[in-house]
Amino acid sequence: MKKLFALGCVIALFVSCNQGPARYTQSSAEIDTVKQLLSNYDSKSYDTSMFADSSKTNYNSMKTMSPSEAMDYHKQADANYAKRGFKAEGQEYEMVVTDDGETWVNCWLEWQGTLAANGKEISVPVHLTYRFVDGKIVREYGYWDPTEIVLSLQEIAAAAKAAEEEAEQAEE
Repeated sequence: MKKLFALGCVIALFVSCNQGPARYTQSSAEIDTVKQLLSNYDSKSYDTSMFADSSKTNYNSMKTMSPSEAMDYHKQADANYAKRGFKAEGQEYEMVVTDDGETWVNCWLEWQGTLAANGKEISVPVHLTYRFVDGKIVREYGYWDPTEIVLSLQEIAAAAKAAEEEAEQAEE
């Protein structure tokens, strides 16, 4: 009887210690995929192979883009910068599995850029989150405050317009 009781305790202990798959981690294949995607962004290599064909991306709005449209968005924005990319150190990544079984990778990053027109350096905190299905990104959300960039680009445009108007007046 004692042996049966001890065996029951061992089984109960084993079952209670047996956990399912990790629901939170800071090291996973999905995190490695996101890091590669960000490295590609930094090197201006716009590879969409990490995305499912039906993937949808939203940056600071409800406007949804396909993977190729998101890459075009980055290419168009590149014209404003002499250099830009994510800071190499101090970035945070996590992967979570929700109660519904969805796999998400969240990252908190610092983006740095130098405006091409005036050399102004700008640093912006960025939050990106990616949903994965079968190793591919099916959703991407990006959130950051673009105010400093927008105001700087508006100043550059206003100065260019003023210079143009001044040149036209000088010609008259």
